[in-house]
Formats: sequence, C-alpha cells, structure tokens
Amino acid sequence: MNENYYKLTDIGINLTDSAFDSDREQVISDAFDTGVKRLLITGTTAAETEQAVNLCKEHCNRLFCTAGVHPHYSKEFSPDVRQTLDALIKNPEVLAVGETGLDFNRNFSTPEQQIHAFEQQLELACEADLPLFLHERDAHRKQTEMLRHFRDQTAGGVAHCFTGNRQELYNYLDLDLYIGITGWICDERRGSELLGLIKDIPAERLLFETDAPYLIPRDIKPKPKSRRNLPCYLPHILETAARARSTDPAELALQTEENAERLFRFNQT
Repeated sequence: MNENYYKLTDIGINLTDSAFDSDREQVISDAFDTGVKRLLITGTTAAETEQAVNLCKEHCNRLFCTAGVHPHYSKEFSPDVRQTLDALIKNPEVLAVGETGLDFNRNFSTPEQQIHAFEQQLELACEADLPLFLHERDAHRKQTEMLRHFRDQTAGGVAHCFTGNRQELYNYLDLDLYIGITGWICDERRGSELLGLIKDIPAERLLFETDAPYLIPRDIKPKPKSRRNLPCYLPHILETAARARSTDPAELALQTEENAERLFRFNQT
C-alpha cells in the first residue's frame, strides 16, 4: 500500500482491453490496495460496453462504466448499435455516455461518420439524462460547436484525457465541462504545457484518470518494468497535480472525489 493513502476514483480506464486479459482481477485488487476505491471503465464499442457492464456486476459499487462508441469506430455506428447502447444504458452500472466525440487526427472513420455517431450519442445522453465522456483530437472547433448545440439538454460531461492548450481548456470550462487529467502531466517531453495549466482548472471541475493501459506516467520511480499503465498509479498523478497547484494532495483528493460523485452520481446507484 502507498505510504500516502487517498480515496480516489479512476474516472477513465480501459479495463476490457486485452492488455489486462492475463491479470485483470489482480490489477483491480492492486488498485483498491492503493486507495483507488472506484474504477469507471471506458466503453469504446457496443461489444466492449457489454463486457464492461458484466465486469461491473462482479464488483458491485466499486466498478462502473460508460457506454458508447469511440470516434475511431464511428463507421460501425448503425441503428442496431444505437438500439444496443440504449439498452445497455439502462443498466445501473452505466454512469455516462461515451467514449464519444471527434478525432480528425487519424480519421479511422471519416469526419462525416464521426459527426453522425457523435450526434446520435449526444441524443442518447440527453434522453437518458447521463453525462458525456468526451474524446477529442484535432477537432476542437466542430466538437465545441456540437456540444454548444446540445448544452441545455445534457447532464454535463468531462473532457476525458485533456491535453489541449489554454484556449481549448477555457472553451470546455465555458461549456461547464469537467476536465480529466492523466499521466500526460508526468511527461516532461509532451506534458509541460498542460502541467502549467493545471492551476487554471477550477478545483470543482478537476478529475483524475489513468486511461490505462495507455499513458503511463514517465516519471514514476522506480521505473516499472512494463510500459503498461495501471490504475494503482493514480495517486502519483494526483500528487504531481497537487505540486503544480501548490495544494495539499489529500485536500485535492477529497475535492476531486466530490467532483466525481457530483458528475457521475455514484451515490445514486
């Protein structure tokens, strides 16, 4: 167990990823042992969302999930997929719609396909009164335009794995979104700008996530043998953010837990 023990929620972990097939239960146990008391599993396809729901049912009140189709898989979005998501959302373990949004960087699905799938999931979130779990890359203008259109109908949301600049940060804050921070801030090569922006995020809008198995914090010591990120590294991300904000990490942990409970309504499940 970590010397410093915080009660935390990892609001974004890809626990259905094949990287965890050999030791998923141990990864969950290790997370709990380090004070990560809840995990929110990211749904990236209808099939993975179903897997996530089943996994959550094995760990009642400790594992929860989102339901959605990642922009990379938007070309697979169909009326049947929407119907499946609509059914999955009715499970009490599902606390948000996503991972949804736009990714014009790699365009595994065309922008048109992505816009259609995003709009469908925005509608689903409004109908279900669930917050949004948002992905965005190189599509900020279009994404904020669409979010603005649905703003008065949604139950809020989080800009998951935010790595943008100051203007993009303020655009999301202006839309009343929460900001999800990962181990990106622990990367001296790519994360220094974001680390400098940490103090600009209002305390009541900040959330922490690992996005495991991706984005392992580069400055963990001793350096892990594996490059696989794990939810047990979440306290390290918290402490890095607390230093950048000149804040006591225990106080920041309490605040971000309040934020997670407010957005995802854990206590109402």
